Amino acid sequence: MLYYLFRFLEQFNIPGSHLWSYISFRSLLALILSLIISAWFGEYFIKYMRRKKYFETERDPSIDPFGVEKKGVPTMGGIIIIVAILVPVLLLGRLRNIYLLLMIATTLWLGFLGFMDDYIKIFKGIKDGLKGRYKIVGQVSIGFIVGLTLWLSPDAVVRENVNVVQPDNQEVVVKHKPEAVKSLQTTIPFIKNHNLNYSNVMKFLGDYKVAAGWVFFVLMTILVVTAVSNGANLNDGMDGMCAGNSAIIGVALAILAYVSSHIIYSAYFDIMYIPGSEELVVFLFAFIGAMIGFLWYNAYPAQIFMGDTGSLTIGGIIGVCAVIIHKELLLPILCGIFFVESLSVIIQTQWFKLQKRKGKRVRVFRATPIHDTFRKLDSQLDPTSTYVLKKWPHRPFHESKITVRFWITTIILAALTIITLKIR
Repeated sequence: MLYYLFRFLEQFNIPGSHLWSYISFRSLLALILSLIISAWFGEYFIKYMRRKKYFETERDPSIDPFGVEKKGVPTMGGIIIIVAILVPVLLLGRLRNIYLLLMIATTLWLGFLGFMDDYIKIFKGIKDGLKGRYKIVGQVSIGFIVGLTLWLSPDAVVRENVNVVQPDNQEVVVKHKPEAVKSLQTTIPFIKNHNLNYSNVMKFLGDYKVAAGWVFFVLMTILVVTAVSNGANLNDGMDGMCAGNSAIIGVALAILAYVSSHIIYSAYFDIMYIPGSEELVVFLFAFIGAMIGFLWYNAYPAQIFMGDTGSLTIGGIIGVCAVIIHKELLLPILCGIFFVESLSVIIQTQWFKLQKRKGKRVRVFRATPIHDTFRKLDSQLDPTSTYVLKKWPHRPFHESKITVRFWITTIILAALTIITLKIR
């Protein structure tokens, strides 16, 4: 809203109004504003939740040995995150931008889904909250909407990158095609000509390969949004864990979005130029500010938990943003922590079921998601089960140490994600 106001005032040569045309100015302003909102609104929100006694359901001491310290902590802190993201974006963003609209829709959709889950836990007293199948339906739905919009919207176009060999055959210059087109290409890491075209995956369908490629793209979008959203949800198990990791991931995505929106930088990194994706930078800076601001209250010992209202929304934002800038295949690296958290749960569950059919109770890890393995005490292990990795780790750690080490790991993965654009 302010963006349009000051662009209008620019016609009358109002001093300072031209600053609103700079993406760097609006992005940094969004970061500052989201930090202020999360800190200010967060304080009042926590007081309100405590006054109403809307607390997190009591944690199982067999899972969380430090849970005794966390009785009476409010939840639904994701509302703070959502407000701290949307207010700066609505004020500073160019709201006619298709990508920005998709990010706002994703935030509201998954925020509502997570809110319903937390609401059922708190007000209905149902510990498991919203049934898993309803969560999956909600995640699949927004993935389908995003994928279909990117397929059908005339505004969702790119200028594909091509390598031009100079006459002396010694220098290769990266250029972009002059016309912006609908594209099924996406960036893959570690490959010299690092674009994968989804239609080529479906080339066995002959004349229908392009249409099939778009269907495959929509299905990929659904998979990415659902997987990352669930991964973030599983990662939200320790004070500051998910918020800190997500802030780091947000910084990496903001860098990728910025270079994708800049024709010179995108040529330098040999990636697609995506007109209009600069508005994602504004959104992501607001996202980063909201994450850091939330850490003010969520760092150990937490004064509030984000709940599914926050974690489902965070994962969806990361997944949709990566799809928009055609970097979804970099997510296994960038969101490596989320990926490992999800994988550990799948391995633990499936291995236990397989062994149970044989009359055995065998678990791979001491606990899952994997971050719980590092704080599980020997006295809390199930005496009726055997553990493949019972001696790993050698001793339990306090959750604050685990959280910081996971942050450090995510910083390494984020740096690796950026340099994959040059390592090929």
